[in-house]
Amino acid sequence: MDKHVFSASSPYINRDLSWIEFNYRVLEEANEDMNPLLERVKFLAIASNNLDEFMSVRVAETIDRMNAGIDKEDFSGLNPFELYEQLMVRSSQMLREMYETYQGLMSELSDQGMTLITDYDHLDKEQQQEVDHYYREIIFPVLTPMAVDQSRPFPLIHSLELYISVLLQKADGEDQHDPYFVLIQIPSILPRFFPLSKRDKNGNTVFILLEKIIEKHLDSLFGGYTPMCMHCFRITRNADLSLNEEEADDLLDEIEKQLHSRRRGAPIRLEVEAGFHPYPMAILKSELEVDDICYVKGGPLHLGFLMSFASSIKDKQHLRYPAIKPAYPKEFLHVDDLFSVIRKRDVLVHHPYESFDAVHDFIEQAVADPDVLAIKMTMYRVSVHSAIVQALVTAAQEGKQVTVIVELKARFDEAKNIQWAKVLEKAGCHVVYGLIGLKTHAKIMLVVRREGDKLKRYVHVGTGNYNDSTAALYTDIGLFTSNTIVGEDASALFNEVTGYSSLYDWKTFSVAPNDLKPKLIQLIEREMEFAKQGKQARIIVKMNSLSHKDMIDKLYEASEAGVKIDLIIRGVCCLRPGLEKWSENINVISIVDRFLEHSRVFYFHNDGNFDVYLSSADWMTRNLTRRVELMCPIYDPSLKVTFLNMLELNLQDNVKARKLLSSGKYVHIENDLPKLRSQFEQINISTWKK
Repeated sequence: MDKHVFSASSPYINRDLSWIEFNYRVLEEANEDMNPLLERVKFLAIASNNLDEFMSVRVAETIDRMNAGIDKEDFSGLNPFELYEQLMVRSSQMLREMYETYQGLMSELSDQGMTLITDYDHLDKEQQQEVDHYYREIIFPVLTPMAVDQSRPFPLIHSLELYISVLLQKADGEDQHDPYFVLIQIPSILPRFFPLSKRDKNGNTVFILLEKIIEKHLDSLFGGYTPMCMHCFRITRNADLSLNEEEADDLLDEIEKQLHSRRRGAPIRLEVEAGFHPYPMAILKSELEVDDICYVKGGPLHLGFLMSFASSIKDKQHLRYPAIKPAYPKEFLHVDDLFSVIRKRDVLVHHPYESFDAVHDFIEQAVADPDVLAIKMTMYRVSVHSAIVQALVTAAQEGKQVTVIVELKARFDEAKNIQWAKVLEKAGCHVVYGLIGLKTHAKIMLVVRREGDKLKRYVHVGTGNYNDSTAALYTDIGLFTSNTIVGEDASALFNEVTGYSSLYDWKTFSVAPNDLKPKLIQLIEREMEFAKQGKQARIIVKMNSLSHKDMIDKLYEASEAGVKIDLIIRGVCCLRPGLEKWSENINVISIVDRFLEHSRVFYFHNDGNFDVYLSSADWMTRNLTRRVELMCPIYDPSLKVTFLNMLELNLQDNVKARKLLSSGKYVHIENDLPKLRSQFEQINISTWKK
């Protein structure tokens, strides 16, 4: 495209800075009065956990580039050193705002009858006795003080675990020795907080933090020594795995080894309580080889515990979102044979508004049906207690051919996926770990059934993982189809991943890393041609992230050509809308609300004969070039209209939608239209199909 002159900034927003703005939108929800109080507490926990992962992955990568002396600018115009400086400023600001939010939420919780105590001495005698008993019976047996001296070297400090630093002196006071230094890991196996049975004088339920209980009982751990001071700290380490897949004899074994090495990753961030004693600080800085210290004040370290805290409160339903009961897809209601329905028509299911039970029932029927010969599926992230995995185990044990592509490199789910892979292999499933150098991120299930003297393929393809837990929290789309050509493509996809196959001439699918990006560019260019002919041209894209420069440039070209473009991007967006000549026809919104917007849906007007696709892929470099991703067209005209209505509903949101400005800032949408909250509107629709 022609290069226009920009007066000040790059036409692109840096990916990591855009992510920080996304996490600010999450944090804003923790301060939003229209959200129920306990849901706001959860939003704060999410923002805290998000920041932890960001530091351990994205900031860690930036530090690696700095340490390697790389000063090359990214396409947004920032080199690693400039980027790191901006990230530290913004993340520090965010952390301060998190603790301001925390203090406000704690005050409101107290007003609602819940008090989190941070000082044992604020408890009355009866409450102290209950805490003392809990300490003796539950906490004390699992504590392990770790002294640091000449004979006992500094221990391994686990990433994102909470530790207590303790300075001791001899109780007799005669020893002139430097203070004795001890570390205690806060047991992560125990809840971070303890609820007392007795309420306080105001009738409030009282909770006390685990570290505060330990602090009060330090004497029990150090006979003959007197604790001088105690402070909490934690370290964030580089969590990226360094895999050499080409030379790995066994990918599963190699990843297991790398998971152990993750515990020893380079320190990225040291968080300490305000007022941390300089003596242990000097030791920590020396041993951990970290210079940048994050002093936290206004609350306890690691606010992620607030998720379990909010979930533990059972008697305050008015402080939560009203429970919803997902509708069972009407096409499958009062039907014993799901295959008979899918033979006649395609079926769309919109989670969490419609039940994930439909997916469970589909696979359960496949397992129980003697005419089903084979089941094949991809597995990226599944729940801890996965009914789908158990169904696959049963199918294999009953003699069906079961093939599962398990992605062992799904970040932070590696250990769980290794566990499931072993369970599936033990049951007799054919387990494949994907292709070297690529993550298998496509979401697809194939069932092969004998019908008369022929074989019939039934396919489920979706935008989200086969995970019943996240299906209740994420908005995703699933398609059930028996379309013959889709079935042929599904078989070809599994053959490519599990065996050796030359590049396949896809009939319906577009598959990354080879075909998806060219197909998307072709679809965009088709809209550009219509615009140049003076015809209506429009693109609507809904996904999690947009950061691939080539795709952004192509959208800029389409905007210049007159194509109207609406982007519904929940998270990272490196495109700047509203730039003269570049992106005047591009509108970008982000919706952050009760459910995590996770669907990937693409609409192209196509001169009125519009095309709609669902996909597993965001438009990021990793998705389009380093992953096996899938895009599937919707053929049923009524379902295409349903998709368009869903997208238009998102675009009409003027409650939880925020508009991206060319500056990179997001602002709430303000207009004179009736207030519309798209997720709540979707909840109010008993079924989303018209």
